Amino acid sequence: MTATSGESVPAEPVPYDAVVLAGGAAKRLGGADKPGIGVGGRALLDRVLTACGEAGRTVVVGGRRPTARPVVWAREDPPGGGPLAALDAGVRRLDTPPDGVVVVLSADLPFLDPATVRRLVSALGGAGESGRREGVVLTDTAGRDQFLVAAYRAEPLRRELALLATEYGSPAGLPLKLLVQELDPVRIAAGPFAAFDCDTWEDIAAARARIREHGAVLEEWITAVKDDLGIELDVDTDLLLDLARDAAHGVARPAAPLTTFLVGYAAASVGDGGPEAVAAAVRKATELARRWAEESTGPDGPDSPAGPGGAGGSGGGGA
Repeated sequence: MTATSGESVPAEPVPYDAVVLAGGAAKRLGGADKPGIGVGGRALLDRVLTACGEAGRTVVVGGRRPTARPVVWAREDPPGGGPLAALDAGVRRLDTPPDGVVVVLSADLPFLDPATVRRLVSALGGAGESGRREGVVLTDTAGRDQFLVAAYRAEPLRRELALLATEYGSPAGLPLKLLVQELDPVRIAAGPFAAFDCDTWEDIAAARARIREHGAVLEEWITAVKDDLGIELDVDTDLLLDLARDAAHGVARPAAPLTTFLVGYAAASVGDGGPEAVAAAVRKATELARRWAEESTGPDGPDSPAGPGGAGGSGGGGA
């Protein structure tokens, strides 16, 4: 079907399940454990699991390993049987209703984000909608289909997997393209990095460099910290950075990290510790930093004419 872009994303996410393919021999990486390779301090697999974190159930097909969040494990038969066999094994571990949505992802997508996954899911349309699509595939910036960044209606996906297994005797060794062409998915265009995958060490190096670029490093770092600490909290980072600047300027440089720590501690101690609690604590600390700075530079400060030693101060020689 004709490629489309600019799909709207609903305010309320559409429910879905996910299958993440984390097997393969990684021959172009010299047989390295690709899902476990770190980019920005997080394993590639964990980065993908964050992107599909809204899934009701997530099945990872591949060797068991520690992950950032709980998943269901599966293994293709035989091991190393290829992506179609892996997808079949993953779908068998799901109980997604026939009209539900299954997102299919590879485990080597360092820049995939939740917004892109939501676009895929919402492009299928809601359950029960007339004329709804059976599948959606992301296309990269060159217009190439990315079969492992896709979403499918559960019943057609199971149907075509069963038909291929019947026709060929087993899905092992079959190309994923056979499934995709039967489902005839619609295409939606990816952002500049969403479909970037890591097949070579050059790709890994490029991804690591991208993570550290000025425009991306703070967001990547904050996301990594939240994942490692198990925090699901979206706060106004600009507000916190402004507070750190004010504390460093108005008090002393070491006050910046200490103040932001205390703000977090205070927010966690009040109510549910959500974004509103963080914002309230930031406002109080920012006002304190402002008052502190005014005492150093304001009308009563040592640098003002009215300060100690000035014409209006107690140390002055009045008439």
